[in-house]
Amino acid sequence: MTKILRFDEVELGDDLPAETPDVSMERVTNFCRSAKHVFERFIDHEAAKKEGFPAAIVPGIMSQGLLAAMIHRWAPNSSIQTIDTVFRGSLLVDSNITMTGAVTDIDEADMTVELDLAITAEDGRTGVIGTAKLQFSA
Repeated sequence: MTKILRFDEVELGDDLPAETPDVSMERVTNFCRSAKHVFERFIDHEAAKKEGFPAAIVPGIMSQGLLAAMIHRWAPNSSIQTIDTVFRGSLLVDSNITMTGAVTDIDEADMTVELDLAITAEDGRTGVIGTAKLQFSA
């Protein structure tokens, strides 16, 4: 049985476990179809190259969803109040990306936690940065 993280166990500076989500063409295509967000630059490497990308790119909304899922795996008894992301560079489909997060603020009275988030491409570039605010339950 997985242990559920409690608010009183969270400490400033804690790192969320790094994750390497599946951004294969199959997974990205399924996401795009489900989200009704089907554009060639996301689901076809050759079409993306014609638009100036080195390969098909992971949609920004998928990146944000992957970060939200990482947060919920770390703290399943919390709810995300806000999540804000900045897309600094393209993340390529069929590549290895790494998601990370760290606790940057804790409000004891409100039982909220703030996180810094990032997604790094396999070449070391930071493709996405962001923040999130979580509300823990009592």
